[in-house]
Amino acid sequence: MLRNAIPYARPGQVVGLLGGSFDPPHQGHVHITLEAMKAFGLDRVWWLVSPGNPLKDHGPAPLEQRLNAAQTMMRHPRVEVTDVEALTGTRATADTLAVLRRLYPQVRFVWLMGADNLAQFHRWKDWRLIMDNVPVGVVARPGDRISARMSPAARLYGRYRIDGQARHLLGRAQAPAWCFVNVPMVDVSSTQIRTRGDWVNGVLPE
Repeated sequence: MLRNAIPYARPGQVVGLLGGSFDPPHQGHVHITLEAMKAFGLDRVWWLVSPGNPLKDHGPAPLEQRLNAAQTMMRHPRVEVTDVEALTGTRATADTLAVLRRLYPQVRFVWLMGADNLAQFHRWKDWRLIMDNVPVGVVARPGDRISARMSPAARLYGRYRIDGQARHLLGRAQAPAWCFVNVPMVDVSSTQIRTRGDWVNGVLPE
């Protein structure tokens, strides 16, 4: 039953996973997704809209609201919006990845994140299990390049970093493997949108 409830992927495909609260989703998420798909040679990308972020003090908007907004925002034939963590009962990324790898033993997953997340990746539950089991693709966002490159995760796994010129090989690489790419970014954040009050009023950013 669980297999029918989460996205389909063919054996051998490379699927990028972009997780987060998406509170709200915005064009920055869309931009990161499309750039990562091109940079890392991904066949598909799944947005994993989380029930809640354990690192945040305040809960996000209702899951259904965020899912509907994400599906409205992200319209691409190779990108799927899903609530995998709600379906599997997992919260931590490491636990979600473990379930997905069991459900899709012949699919190659790549965890995607912005450079801001790499900067504090060492605070994530079982973060080394993530690095040791799936390739990680990092897309730079404005102002986060230096802190990300100097982060504990980047330093500890420095010898497993794939050069940006070989970024298209990341999806087929054996973990641990990670790649950091600089791309022109959309300078917008969910925090900015919430502060403006647009999300409270149910207005999606243009």
